[in-house]
Amino acid sequence: MSGHATPVPMTSHRSGPLTGQANVPGDKSISHRALILGALCVGETVITGLLEGEDVLDTAKAMRAFGAEVTRDEMGTWHVHGVGVGGFAEPEQVIDCGNSGTGVRLIMGAMATSPICATFTGDASLNKRPMARVTDPLALFGAQAVGRAGGRLPMTVVGAADPVPVRYEVPVPSAQVKSAVLLAGLNAPGETVVIEREATRDHTERMLTGFGAEIVTEVTEKGRVITLTGQPDLIPQTIVVPRDPSSAAFPVCAAVITPGSDVLVPNIGLNPTRAGLFTTLREMGADLEYENLREEGGEPVADLRARFSPDLKGVEVPPERAASMIDEYPVLSVVAAFATGWTVMRGVKELRVKESDRIEAMAAGLRAGGVTVEDGPDWWIVHGLGHGNVPGGQTCASHLDHRIAMSFMVMGMATQSPVSVDDGSPIATSFPIFEPLMAGLGADIRRG
Repeated sequence: MSGHATPVPMTSHRSGPLTGQANVPGDKSISHRALILGALCVGETVITGLLEGEDVLDTAKAMRAFGAEVTRDEMGTWHVHGVGVGGFAEPEQVIDCGNSGTGVRLIMGAMATSPICATFTGDASLNKRPMARVTDPLALFGAQAVGRAGGRLPMTVVGAADPVPVRYEVPVPSAQVKSAVLLAGLNAPGETVVIEREATRDHTERMLTGFGAEIVTEVTEKGRVITLTGQPDLIPQTIVVPRDPSSAAFPVCAAVITPGSDVLVPNIGLNPTRAGLFTTLREMGADLEYENLREEGGEPVADLRARFSPDLKGVEVPPERAASMIDEYPVLSVVAAFATGWTVMRGVKELRVKESDRIEAMAAGLRAGGVTVEDGPDWWIVHGLGHGNVPGGQTCASHLDHRIAMSFMVMGMATQSPVSVDDGSPIATSFPIFEPLMAGLGADIRRG
């Protein structure tokens, strides 16, 4: 969502039972990677179920700017005719990645070991986010980056003319950093090694394997050691994108806190590096059930049924689970408000450098709605009030953050008074059908 767009205020009113099937969009993480790896093949990659939110569409535009042919047919299937590893052309214009930290960081990695230059920018939110966590390891390959103070966009990256392989230990749990290094390693000779102390989402490793790259993951005393052999000939694929667990979080959490609800989310991705929220909700006493467990395209999937759960209890979320649910803490904090007891979330400092400072944004909004929240640099605690006891009635700042806006819309479905956000327009970056989908289940969300 562009920072200069007209704000769209939204208000969520107390809802009757949410029922039916929630066909949430395709997985955003997998969609980004499918487009980028398709562009690094020679030949045609075919993608169905691609998330057509603004973040992913910006990545599609970027792949065209680097020389790939990217088209969508009338059936909604995407076709990517790639240029091969090391085949990126130099873009003629600035690459605008909108609101997507994933998009810009992965694209930087993919071009960093080609002898080309590209300038990246984004919306007001993205241009505040730190890029040094990616450009520092890319410099080890020989790439150079010049940006605004603090390593922020707009930023120009000059790819390495003679890249060297890298051994890099990721300092903070970040799938974006890991993936950027691995994508850069594709066009470096020899073996590029990434070490992560805490496991993060592994879509990049799974998809690289599917595209024919030689990549090996070992679990050692130091953590996960991922070794990629550079300069492969990637093989075009046919990819079916599962539905996004991060998007599914919103109808699932809404069902759990809204009396009488029974919602089915079909074909949801259950990659263990992404499913931490569902594990946590079950520990809180949520009525969640997996149906038709199966595997598609190397990713575990299932149909997920969520029902109203009136006796939720606060829990302490293990810090080591944070990487598998980092984007879901905002909506978890909403569920925590309707539980009894405290929900403690630690090891979550990454939330402070997302599209917004998500801890501060959610804490401020929850407090304004009558909920007690404590927070520190890498932790926060929500004091649950129990079902039916959350006042609401507040207007919250979304801070150009789609997940903040949607989380407060979920909150308003079960509070005593409606909950509003100052701007719901960023929702389109990841979940463009959020409003009609929730309305179809029975939610009452109004604009203006």
